[in-house]
Amino acid sequence: MFLTLFANERGELMEYPGIGMLGRSGSDWVVPEEDEMIPLPRGSSLVSVPGCIPVGLDSEGELTYFEWAPDCEGKIQAVAALLPQGFTRTLMPACVKRKSNIDLPLLGYAAVGFKKDKIYVAAIQTDAHRKWHPTYYNTEGLPARIEKKLKKYPDNRILRQLARCSLEYSCFTAQNIFYQRWEGGIPTIPRCNANCIGCISESHLNVNSPQQRLSFNPSVNEIVEVGIDHLINARDAIISFGQGCEGEPSLNAKNLSRAVEIMRKETSQGTINLNTNAGYTAGIRQICDAGLDTMRVTIFSCQQDNYMAYHRPLNYTFKDVEKSVTYTKDKGVKVSLNLLTFPGFTDREDEIEELLYFLEGNRIDMVQLRNLNIDPDYLNSNFSGDSGIGILNFIKLLKEELPGLQIKSYSHPLD
Repeated sequence: MFLTLFANERGELMEYPGIGMLGRSGSDWVVPEEDEMIPLPRGSSLVSVPGCIPVGLDSEGELTYFEWAPDCEGKIQAVAALLPQGFTRTLMPACVKRKSNIDLPLLGYAAVGFKKDKIYVAAIQTDAHRKWHPTYYNTEGLPARIEKKLKKYPDNRILRQLARCSLEYSCFTAQNIFYQRWEGGIPTIPRCNANCIGCISESHLNVNSPQQRLSFNPSVNEIVEVGIDHLINARDAIISFGQGCEGEPSLNAKNLSRAVEIMRKETSQGTINLNTNAGYTAGIRQICDAGLDTMRVTIFSCQQDNYMAYHRPLNYTFKDVEKSVTYTKDKGVKVSLNLLTFPGFTDREDEIEELLYFLEGNRIDMVQLRNLNIDPDYLNSNFSGDSGIGILNFIKLLKEELPGLQIKSYSHPLD
């Protein structure tokens, strides 16, 4: 049995003797199975869940909510883990809010427990995490690297935006531009054609967005400067349009397509990727024709009603997303699905059925499982339904039904 963990008022982590750990799937309290829990990976962060108290099982197997603990002064708080890239959450923390009007920040809380002197987390590894391990980011030499790049391109506003994202938001794709390696983000437009509930750069809930969008439209030359520099000089280079600090990049198709054409005339190195909602098909076609290598489409649900309710698109529908994917695949571009994954919703049988239909019908190459950062109470109140079959069973079913499908956590460079 995994024991419940909590934090005291000083933020110190403690175990609760005799109180068994629970996790949460949708609206259900769940006793975690052994294969749903792994030792806490390096690079994870243990955090308190603000305004929440833990829920566990007492020695009689009865559900218990507790605000106090033996040998602990003051009120206690629920704790959770924030996972590094490469790990998919299987259960959320079992906790309840002290006050119903509390809205949790946009973080992907995962359930944690204690067993045999080790901390465990409800997760499964779905990708290698070396390139995204926190130890390789926010290093002592980062400010100097940023200053050197800004001196090289003093008039490039994209680099100034990425410098801010690197230092203020600790954005890894922004930092990779300055480290000259792996996937580097290039934001290019503030506008979006959707009002996604869990947007991290423009809040549509009663919580602050973790970061702010850029406030300008870069020139073609600014895009090309950053892109060519990274494609030629970075290890395993990927440049990605469509970052957390911008809107929908396909709305900037005129500039992006021209920039891609110029970059591909200059070099065939690296991978040019587009992160998109794929709703603006005309823009997707234009960028694709210019020389796009890969495209990643963000989707919460393949059921039209749930898709529309979460993404709240402006001037497009789920059918337009499918049209964009069909065109892109016909052009030979590799397409991934950035599946916003939420225990108790993504693994519902009706959701899985529609997802499988979409994946097979649209010849998707990869599913990237992305932990959805949102308040569970808010999501469950707006997307009610049957219980899920479990994230592990969901992944197993995907592999069985579509054996050629890659299941990962993030974008990979083309060979």
